This record gives sequence, C-alpha cells and structure tokens, in this order.
Amino acid sequence: QVQLVESGGGLVQPGGSLRLSCAASGRIISITTMGWYHQAPGKERELVASITRSGTTNYSDSAKGRFTISRDNAQNTVYLQMNSLKPDDTGIYYCNAYVATPGWVLYWGQGTQVTVSS
Repeated sequence: QVQLVESGGGLVQPGGSLRLSCAASGRIISITTMGWYHQAPGKERELVASITRSGTTNYSDSAKGRFTISRDNAQNTVYLQMNSLKPDDTGIYYCNAYVATPGWVLYWGQGTQVTVSS
C-alpha cells in the first residue's frame, strides 16, 4: 500500500503565504506526475498545479504567478508554495500521485485545510 500525507495547512490572512507538503510512503517503485487540487466549500475538486518527475509544471490560471509547485524525488515529496493568498483560496487541498507499485495506480492524500480570512 501507498500513503500520501499532506501537511502545512492552516489559517492565514489575505496576502499571506503557506507552504504545503505531501509525502508519499509505502511500496513505491517510482512516481511520475504529482499534483495539488483544491476543493472549495460546496464546489468540485479542481487542479491547482501538477509536476512531472522531470520537473515540467502545469498551473491553473488562478495559481499562475502566485503558487509554485516543486518536488523532491529522493524523498517522494511534493510541495506547494502559496503566496498572495486570497479568500477564494480557502478550502481543502489534496495531493495526488501516479505511483508504480509496480502497476500504475493513482493515489490521493486525505487533504489539508487552508483558510484565508482576516
């Protein structure tokens, strides 16, 4: 089995920053794409950013210029640096990862709450 554990969420004022982390552990041979998703209250989960093993990134329009995704392949960890946070960024942030175990399986973390409020 593979587990993804997110951390770093919390309460922050508008304009503030947070850094989310997601560590994968368990029976892992390799991880290709890792990503972060945002689920606002009452809305569907949406992609925020993704990153391939080689470092190619993709961002939602809302995240461009404010968020940065990165990863540490040796630690099977993905990060999301979030700057200039807005109240609309409030919600649960989930990470996912395509993991070879050896068959390819998409795993999700349990989510971490981010609240942007004054």
